[in-house]
Amino acid sequence: MGCCGGDEEEQAPLPLPMGLLEPLNSFHQETVSSSHEDYHQVISPMNSNFSALLCKDTLRAILEKLPLGDLSRAACVCRLWRSVASDRDLQVCVFKSPWKLRDVIGNPSSGGFWRDNSISKFAVSHRISRGDSIASLAVKYSVQVMDIKRLNNMMSDHGIYSRDRLLIPVCKPEVLINSTCYIELDIHAKREVAVVYLDGGPDKNLHILFNRPTTERGKKKVLDSLKRSMHVDDGTAQYYLSISNGDPRAALTKFSEDLSWERQVQST
Repeated sequence: MGCCGGDEEEQAPLPLPMGLLEPLNSFHQETVSSSHEDYHQVISPMNSNFSALLCKDTLRAILEKLPLGDLSRAACVCRLWRSVASDRDLQVCVFKSPWKLRDVIGNPSSGGFWRDNSISKFAVSHRISRGDSIASLAVKYSVQVMDIKRLNNMMSDHGIYSRDRLLIPVCKPEVLINSTCYIELDIHAKREVAVVYLDGGPDKNLHILFNRPTTERGKKKVLDSLKRSMHVDDGTAQYYLSISNGDPRAALTKFSEDLSWERQVQST
């Protein structure tokens, strides 16, 4: 009976033509039944008959069409999928694709960097010059003052005078087209971003300065600072830093959320 009380039988879903699957799965070419069940093939890594998903070349061709978040989830399916999805060349290819980037240079301090390629992951590097102010830079790059402060971990406008550069949020995706990004962990912003240099490329000396926290000494300073803020031991601070992709501010936010949840549970 239909949903409106009619006597017609519910219409069966349209069958998937076998010809669509034949290039991927030769197994079904030998036995094709006329029943509807034989025409409905499930493309799944759990289907032992779907041998195409065990071929690395075919699997790579499929995974490189996925968004970056789905590629990260695909790495959790099985060992084979993980080996393909974790390949750096594939990760870079998927990272670049939606923004039409020319290249991505550098290695992130954490594999979690490749889980997100939203526009907030990118920033434009601006070399500080005489007369610059947060307000003038906001006008120049058509962004909000608070967005610049937030990205650079600044509490006031005076913080600009102690820095050699500022990271400017990317508000226009056109900036990224055919550009080269450099993966950097900025010591002032305390976060890892894909930096675009509109005036060519990074200065060699400044590039070393910006990435200083990637050394063991720099990592320890960030970890000690986070540990003092949280009032926890090294292991706990390291855990929250790792799940926050090396971003101390995000780690502190996550810790505060978990602490609030624990207090709420204890009070009930």
